[in-house]
Amino acid sequence: MDTLTRAHLMEALSGVMEPDLGKDLVSLNLVEILLMEEKEECWALRLRVKSSSPAMHARQRMREAVEFALEKLGNRMGTKIATDVEVVPLAEDERTMETRKVLPGVKHVVAIASGKGGVGKSTVAANLSVELARRGHAVGLIDADIYGPSMPTMFDVVREKPQPVDKDGKPLIGPVEAHGVKLLSIGFFADPDQAIVWRGPMASKALGQLFTDGDWGDLDYLLIDLPPGTGDIHLSLVQLAPLSGVVVVSTPQDIALADARKGVSMFQLDNINVPVLGLVENMAYFTPPDLPDRKYHLFGRDGVKRYAEASGTPFLGELPLVQAIREAGDAGRPAALQEGTHAAKAIAALTDRFIEELERLPM
Repeated sequence: MDTLTRAHLMEALSGVMEPDLGKDLVSLNLVEILLMEEKEECWALRLRVKSSSPAMHARQRMREAVEFALEKLGNRMGTKIATDVEVVPLAEDERTMETRKVLPGVKHVVAIASGKGGVGKSTVAANLSVELARRGHAVGLIDADIYGPSMPTMFDVVREKPQPVDKDGKPLIGPVEAHGVKLLSIGFFADPDQAIVWRGPMASKALGQLFTDGDWGDLDYLLIDLPPGTGDIHLSLVQLAPLSGVVVVSTPQDIALADARKGVSMFQLDNINVPVLGLVENMAYFTPPDLPDRKYHLFGRDGVKRYAEASGTPFLGELPLVQAIREAGDAGRPAALQEGTHAAKAIAALTDRFIEELERLPM
């Protein structure tokens, strides 16, 4: 039986590419040999390989690629190799400059998430981004809600199209700018009435291009309006982007809170481990225009606040259920622009708490 060496292994695995990073596993130092032992009839080999993507399908493809490369090596050497390959996500603190090429000029990347649809996640993302821009910050917004992209409507840029930009010989996508916010959305690349029917891997790849191929430049904040729920796209996106944290949006009623809990727990998983900056209670109460001092809690009272206290998660604030917020979103002028209104004051208070929690994070 031919002698198998570490050099043989590294040579074989240098042909296996990390698809998100565009380089091979060996040059990125993503391979760890845990066991390499000569048995009677074969070599026993146990490896740990790190993947840029935590998505299960991506890790499975990586495992298959490594096993195939080692099988070819064994055939070439005329020896049998029994392999045990573990593929684990690359932790954020393990990323080097070589493996952190996404959004180098962005100070804070923050995801806006929800456990279920219909709770106003996109409304919160749009108004938070506009309020940050109003305060003089450089702000970008990625509409990653692939099956229901709403930001083109909320910013009144439905007919706009991102333009190609050449940066140092590399073609990039120039974001659309509205209300002081740089914006990219899947909605720009499809007819407004066209359903986007993509499988998970295709959706993840397309959304990844909004990060890697967008001409974002230097930003103070880049917000990501995630799809509702907890799925493969979320895993791929939160691993691709160097997230500072996540904001989870819910309405007060128990059925929405049950899904919000799942959203929070997803970001607290060991292989994701993204700080939850806080919870937002949307549609917290209704105040009639003719009775500005009255609050009607149509969906229950303080549900998100109580959950935040019980779980030790920061509570960023509550937004009212008012017609002005809905009308402003439909008209493409987010309510944060309506200075002095009840809605704008609530958004400003939410933004204050958002900035406070970001500043608490260790640098």
